[in-house]
Amino acid sequence: MAVDRRTFQQPATSIIDILDRVLDKGLVIAGDISVSLANVELLTIRIRLLVCSIDKAEQIGLNWWRYDRNLVAPAAADAVAGDGVGALEERIATLERRLATPPARKSTTKRSRNR
Repeated sequence: MAVDRRTFQQPATSIIDILDRVLDKGLVIAGDISVSLANVELLTIRIRLLVCSIDKAEQIGLNWWRYDRNLVAPAAADAVAGDGVGALEERIATLERRLATPPARKSTTKRSRNR
């Protein structure tokens, strides 16, 4: 009696397929770590991690890297922000100059009354 053994192999999933799916859909990892001693909380670490593609991040409203001056060239940052940041910096500088100069004193002259 011959036994027909067929092995069923699942299609191989490569790391590229997994990465493509994660970047397309997104992946959220959240966790909290607490260190306590005698019911006194000494340290709490909250971890939130979002892994997704740039397109997906922009779809959900996460595009902070477009305005971060450390990540974007200064000319590009001003162009993207519509030079709003430059206008605000100029306004702050003007206000600081006003605060640095002492206010002009009003002359208080007493008028004598002649009767």
